[in-house]
Amino acid sequence: MKPELLNGIDLAYLGDAVYEVFVREHLLNKGITKPALLQRHSKEFVSAKAQAALIHLMTAANFLTESETAMYKRGRNAKSYTKAKNTDTTTYRISTGFESVFGYLKLNQEQQRIAEIAHWCIDQVEAGKTRE
Repeated sequence: MKPELLNGIDLAYLGDAVYEVFVREHLLNKGITKPALLQRHSKEFVSAKAQAALIHLMTAANFLTESETAMYKRGRNAKSYTKAKNTDTTTYRISTGFESVFGYLKLNQEQQRIAEIAHWCIDQVEAGKTRE
């Protein structure tokens, strides 16, 4: 399957799951095992606001490649008929772009780059760089 042929929403659908696995493994490795705590802590990493903050940090650091940036923009600009929950539409669209990057890389079988970005994101959240 060629990711270039999929729309941003499709890429984000897959990318959401890809990034979530890294976050869940990270939280379990920290010793967090109670479901309610796992859910509460995961929001710091996977909420639309956190993902939007992360993509802004990546952009400022020139962290994404040209093709990754193109996939981010594809996801951000995709027409979504889903209403954003707990955030504004702009933040939701930016987070969709964030997830699209992971979906694109997964379909291109770029596991090492996925891990690099996911760990970078986790480090940013742990350092408090995504807090308002």
